[in-house]
Amino acid sequence: MVSLFTDVASEMIYPLLPVFMANVLGAGAISIGLVEGIAEGTASVLKGFAGYISDRLGRRKALLLAGYGLSAFAKPFFAAADAVWQVLLVRFADRVGKGIRTAPRDALITEETDPSLRGRAFGFHRALDTLGAVIGPGLAFLMMWLLRDSGSKAYRVVFLAAFIPGLISILLIALFLKERRDGKRAVLPGMSLKGFSKSYLVLLAVVAVFTLGNSSDAFLLLRAQALGMKTYLVPLFWMLFNIVYSAVSMPGGMLSDRIGRKKTLLIGFVIYAVVYVGFAFARQTAQLWLLIGAYGLFYGLTHGVLNAYVADLAPSELKGTAFGVFHMTDGIGKVLASVIFGVLWQVANPAVAFVFGASMALVAALLMWAFCEECQT
Repeated sequence: MVSLFTDVASEMIYPLLPVFMANVLGAGAISIGLVEGIAEGTASVLKGFAGYISDRLGRRKALLLAGYGLSAFAKPFFAAADAVWQVLLVRFADRVGKGIRTAPRDALITEETDPSLRGRAFGFHRALDTLGAVIGPGLAFLMMWLLRDSGSKAYRVVFLAAFIPGLISILLIALFLKERRDGKRAVLPGMSLKGFSKSYLVLLAVVAVFTLGNSSDAFLLLRAQALGMKTYLVPLFWMLFNIVYSAVSMPGGMLSDRIGRKKTLLIGFVIYAVVYVGFAFARQTAQLWLLIGAYGLFYGLTHGVLNAYVADLAPSELKGTAFGVFHMTDGIGKVLASVIFGVLWQVANPAVAFVFGASMALVAALLMWAFCEECQT
């Protein structure tokens, strides 16, 4: 429920932010790529440290409260931004919050879940998380439609309203979230990859390759607008993605419990490549609606499953650290991906950027097929 309300807040803002930067603040593709890249990079580095610290402390809740709290209180400041660098500062603070909370949250889910049900548990979490990402764009669409004649004021009203669900998430953590208190703390010499299996390290390498082509989703929204989609429809477009993502997440996790993480992820990577090729050569917005639905299918088959795969491969005393390093690897790749994508978009054209992303997904799929071992518990 915490994730649900947090995503309501985040996804009221996220689909509008790249359009706001482009239309209101005059930002180009490279600037938007840098904003997303720096923000995600910050979150990525902090995810590694936060996971390690949560293992050392033997506590997760305090880090969750700090992380979700910082993100919630940062969001209203988007409404005051009048320059790209101001958006960067607020996005930076928001992503710092995400960096603090993500690995401890995933470790807490792992500790509270029977190993045989991890795929289902992470799928259920992603489903509720993404349900919030359905509600958020829906609210943003309704508000933007009602305020469609208000110019830039419409964006700012939506950004301010996003604070309310964020505040609810903080109250849920403070008042209702409980964790087991066994008093145990992991005795760790320092942050390193010692103690992790070869299979875990191979999975990290595959994730690193894939994420080099997995740029910020902001470019999907910019592509939609470039092909003529009305601004007030952009949140609805993003809501369709999240509807499919939410609906597929739990079945996707259950599928990975049944046929294995590797096969499920391979299917997802291939779908990603097809979707990005589609975005490269689409000429009408009607085609994009089909593609964004398929993109939600990719997310539902991969994001919760990757978390379950990490949980399978991580030593019991290093769950937080394992998730931290995994999210750090994923995020640093996305930093580079967003910058590369922005440069290819602006210097060459959007089709080249999307084809590059599709190619990296296929390379990652080949690496996973050849080198990743199936690991079911």
